[in-house]
Amino acid sequence: MSQQNLESLDVEAIREEFPILEREFDGQQVVYLDNAATTQTPDPVVDAMSDYYRESNANVHRGIHHLSQEASIAYEEAHDRVAEFIGADGREEIVFTKNTTESENLIAYSWGLNELGPGDEIVLTEMEHHASLVTWQQIAKRTGANVEYIRVDETGRLDMDHARDLIGDDTALVSAVHVSNTLGTVNPVGELTALAHEHGALSFIDGAQAVPNRPVDVSEIDADFYAFSGHKMAGPTGIGVLYGKQSLLEELEPYLYGGGMIRKVTFEDSTWGELPWKFEPGTPPIAEAVGLHAAIDWLEDLGMERVQAHEEELAAYAYDQLAAEGDVEIYGPEGGADRGGLVSFNLDGVHAHDLTSILNDHTVAVRAGDHCTQPLHDKLGVPASTRASFYVYNTREEIDKLIDALDDARALFA
Repeated sequence: MSQQNLESLDVEAIREEFPILEREFDGQQVVYLDNAATTQTPDPVVDAMSDYYRESNANVHRGIHHLSQEASIAYEEAHDRVAEFIGADGREEIVFTKNTTESENLIAYSWGLNELGPGDEIVLTEMEHHASLVTWQQIAKRTGANVEYIRVDETGRLDMDHARDLIGDDTALVSAVHVSNTLGTVNPVGELTALAHEHGALSFIDGAQAVPNRPVDVSEIDADFYAFSGHKMAGPTGIGVLYGKQSLLEELEPYLYGGGMIRKVTFEDSTWGELPWKFEPGTPPIAEAVGLHAAIDWLEDLGMERVQAHEEELAAYAYDQLAAEGDVEIYGPEGGADRGGLVSFNLDGVHAHDLTSILNDHTVAVRAGDHCTQPLHDKLGVPASTRASFYVYNTREEIDKLIDALDDARALFA
């Protein structure tokens, strides 16, 4: 994507909508670089949820009184807004869950347990988040299916020749992360989906690190299922999204049962309601849906192309600054169009947890550990890494503060 003509984000104005970024610890203003875990939430999203609780709080699809009608409309319109945002055909293809992990489990239980068997193959990537890897690993154990992994090459990219070798007529599902939460790699998910479809397989794309940071069109990708979370895109915690092609969702049995997802119940049997409600039993995340709607509005006002450009610029800057240190090992591709807005690294002689603690002394908030990608870290030959991840309110100056703090770590562990 060409970004030469994109107007830069007004980061100073954006930061004014995030009071938490003004917090200080021991007289130092916080530098929040843990956005791949959870982004901060702007005032318009908080206000939208607060207004809902103050003015329209009621259960949905259960009452004919005014408040229930208002809540129901707001909840349904949130589905419509998400569908529009990611290029789905309508609300019937948008199921609200708690998070990306639950979305993955919904398909694993509703489709995987019923459709997979001995001889079937599930193809994942070596950079999968545990939400995908563990889920399909366990489903394979229950069904007798096999799990295969597309290799990650020495640059942190997928080996697509290996992918073409793995994906064959025995493949039932290809599940891949759109953007790696450890390497930052932007994967060719459209190509992976096309390979799956050539062999009659389905595709599931984990978009938790993609939808918040770049334009995503599920119809262009042609994914059968696509998932992401609200709390990584300036929205609230407690709400995730599962996109599924309507024809597929109509065929699936529900994963959870109860009120709100039924059409008719007798003492002998039950039938299910229409999409997407048959996958949303019980009282749903109504306020969270209102917040997600507001977050999408807020992001689109910024412009997703500009969001992507800002993230890529910060990632490239962070990569270059860390690489210039000489004693830092960086994982994944160099900054650019095939890297999302994060950089994972290790400082020679300093464990990632120790480095993160030292950075915290400088009020720089980053993440240390395996980032729910233990097998990938085993492949990299390290027990953990430090991850700095960026969002629309971050600046080069904040990255500089991280770089400056490395000297304290070197001095302490010299």
